[in-house]
Amino acid sequence: MIVGVVSDIHCNVEGLRAAVAAMGRIDHLICLGDCIYDFRFSNEVVAQLREYKADVIMGNHEEGFFGPNGVRARQAAWIDRDHFDWLSSRPRRLELDLHGRSILVVHSTPWEPRGDYIYPKHAKLPQFGEADADFVLYGHTHMPVVRRFGRVLVVNPGTAGDPRFGPMMSCAVLDLEANDARIIEYTLDTQATEAESSGT
Repeated sequence: MIVGVVSDIHCNVEGLRAAVAAMGRIDHLICLGDCIYDFRFSNEVVAQLREYKADVIMGNHEEGFFGPNGVRARQAAWIDRDHFDWLSSRPRRLELDLHGRSILVVHSTPWEPRGDYIYPKHAKLPQFGEADADFVLYGHTHMPVVRRFGRVLVVNPGTAGDPRFGPMMSCAVLDLEANDARIIEYTLDTQATEAESSGT
């Protein structure tokens, strides 16, 4: 089973579509949150994720939009209320069982308080390996990671819409049968390239 993973789309529907195109054939899609940006909603991104039948969680941008500070933004007349209700009902984390593999899905960290930016060389990155899962998927940093800690493969797909550390956007593809993952980097103007992989 092949699973595509995106995160931090930030209202960039073309970035999302380019990510899915770069992945090739996938059986399932997971979005790790921040599909919207600050207090801006995106009917197009939410509609596309729903069309893909993606598993989607909330990130900090969704929490802000649907929280006390997002009252004014939520009143925009152009927001599709069906998409609004769907996104507002997404969980903050998921525990999935796909093809016999356990997958923990979070936006920032599995531990509390949430919200730390765990970059690729962060001292707390090995802490993800304490999870009772085969894969831990996280986003938030906009920087891709594929690292194994014991039985746990930790994957951050980077950003599918808002590159902050160079021109490249990125996504991840999990091969659940092989128990590995790879990062695919792309721009809207170039062909996708595989950037990183980690096996068993």
